[in-house]
Amino acid sequence: MKAPKIAAHSLFTLLVIFGFPAATIAVADITGYALVQDDGSLKVGRRTIHLYGIYIPQTPVTCRSFLQPRRCAPRAALALDFKIQGFVHCKEREIYQDGSINAVCHADYTSVSMGIDLAAYLLEQGWAVALPDAPFEYHVLEKIARHKGFGIWGFSEMIIR
Repeated sequence: MKAPKIAAHSLFTLLVIFGFPAATIAVADITGYALVQDDGSLKVGRRTIHLYGIYIPQTPVTCRSFLQPRRCAPRAALALDFKIQGFVHCKEREIYQDGSINAVCHADYTSVSMGIDLAAYLLEQGWAVALPDAPFEYHVLEKIARHKGFGIWGFSEMIIR
């Protein structure tokens, strides 16, 4: 009689270890109207969001006068502001000690389309640098922008469109 109890106990142990899915960390989705800060971070409600996988170097302040209201800010911030024009959808990746959030954010997000990855957009335009742990795609986009002389890799008199 003891053999079936041991076998049942062993089977239960195996199910506990291998049969149940591992606990997953909840990832928050953040959707809302985004204001672009001068450092390239986004303000969505009370949250400050930094784009995942990139570093945005400081560039001289430039004024965008072809749209109203006129805005003066570093070029990466102007490029983001131009691309977003309102709402973003972000997937939280990490929360920093200061309470700000690291997230992958998209503009033009719908139920059928992920829209535009904002970090990838800045890399394509040459206004950001891919961090070492960024996705492979980000490094490729940076190298292409660097090769083409876009953004920080090009002329300082370049106009943002």
